[in-house]
Amino acid sequence: MRLLLELAVTHILGRGRQTVVAIAGVALGVGFSIAMASLMQGGEDDFMAQLVDTMPHVQITDERRTARRQPAEDVFALAAIAGLRPKEDRRGILNPAEVGAMLRAFVPGRISMSLRTQGVVRYAGRDVGISIIGIDPEEEAAVSSVAGDFLEGSFASLAGGGNNIIVGDRLAERLGARLGTTVTVVSSTGQSRGFKIVGLFHTGTTARDEGEGYVLLKNAQILSERPNAINDIRIKLDDPSAAPAVARRAEAQTGYKTVPWQEANESLLEALVIRNVIMYTVVGAIMLVAGFGIFNIISTITHEKARDIAILKSLGFTQGDMRRLFLVEGLALGLGGSALGWVMGFSLCYAMSLVHFELSGAAVGREMTRLPLAWSIWHYVIAAGFALASAAVAGYLPARQAARLNPVDIIRGAS
Repeated sequence: MRLLLELAVTHILGRGRQTVVAIAGVALGVGFSIAMASLMQGGEDDFMAQLVDTMPHVQITDERRTARRQPAEDVFALAAIAGLRPKEDRRGILNPAEVGAMLRAFVPGRISMSLRTQGVVRYAGRDVGISIIGIDPEEEAAVSSVAGDFLEGSFASLAGGGNNIIVGDRLAERLGARLGTTVTVVSSTGQSRGFKIVGLFHTGTTARDEGEGYVLLKNAQILSERPNAINDIRIKLDDPSAAPAVARRAEAQTGYKTVPWQEANESLLEALVIRNVIMYTVVGAIMLVAGFGIFNIISTITHEKARDIAILKSLGFTQGDMRRLFLVEGLALGLGGSALGWVMGFSLCYAMSLVHFELSGAAVGREMTRLPLAWSIWHYVIAAGFALASAAVAGYLPARQAARLNPVDIIRGAS
């Protein structure tokens, strides 16, 4: 085997220019594959982190996945009910204390209960539609992402006495209001009450900044005429990956529709999987192109070294030895290109990590944003694996041809 390695090195070094070109082609493929994988994986990780942080891991609403069974269906197995007018009652979870105690018994995380209703906020002759959210300030601060987006005030400001409300900064701008302004909130039931603005937030999402307002839970219940009722329970888990199991158990015990964040974003997660398939397909295509360079140089060597092959086989080298010789040459080129590609890939990733750009926000000032990058050894391993696989195939095809050459025919000049 040592002799085969020496012969392989001799063949490769004998064609220095082509060797450099082949190694450079593999290195470029590996380097750019690592950089692309790092950038795309970093973007995905950043997106997933924002997705998990900005939404509840598990959400329970006052809906049910199936229609409520009628009492007669529980008594008579063959009962068929049609045309029955359902009881007119207000939707909502009417026993929030009991449901909360049930959930806290097994949920490894934080729970916030709220009541959402629609209404209109009025000030200085302007009417703006708003989603009124009744909350417990302490519970909401532990669950909501808005807690980190306050420009003025906080959720705790709601408990300062009187009727208080927290709104988005863009909603305040549309109304011409500011911190300390008293506005009138009219609910969908016709209830009207004055509220003092005690907090402003800016999430960067227009729908929230222009259309949400937070009040105390009891005030939302009064406005919607639903005392002792809620319609939304949000859960933040210590381990977000446990959301499906927690959701299944919560729905089984409460009977209300419970959705984990994976189900709520199923289409987005599927799109990320497809994107990863596309990314690694592109990586494979790059390595395939680089493999053609290796195939070219190994094919050239087998053609030019035909007499050497004949002499080696006449000295006792087998067909397997010939295949191994040229396969080793292909792998050596792939290995050299991979090593150089690792250095190039690391350099590209480091260079991209230094790139920054600035986004200006109307209310949040200016913040510096860097390209999201994921530093993972697996990017290097996968890129090198593609390169070595491509090099092995590119080296094996000429090697098989070289092993089949008849030394007698070569010496006589028949090939």
